[in-house]
Amino acid sequence: MGRKPFKSPDEKLAIVLSVLRGETTQTDIARRLEMSQTTAAKWQKQFLEGGREALARGENAKTPTSKREAELESRVEELSTALGEAAVELGAWRRRGAALYPGSRS
Repeated sequence: MGRKPFKSPDEKLAIVLSVLRGETTQTDIARRLEMSQTTAAKWQKQFLEGGREALARGENAKTPTSKREAELESRVEELSTALGEAAVELGAWRRRGAALYPGSRS
């Protein structure tokens, strides 16, 4: 079991934005919150990288954000196709069964 996160994502966002606006420095925030300056710098880097990646993808782009996401989308498509084919086949079996046994209910 991992340790409890130091701050929530919303708290981290507020801290990073405060530093980016120039309201405080990484050193000041680290001292005030009793954490390392490295942690504050890491949060800022993560925030800026995430923003850069979002801009690179574009507003309406449907490009997967990761290789794993692309694999999962491909798998969902495969399973959806298989499910559709199975539904058609089941319908055909039911129609054949109804033709063989006209008095039965399926």
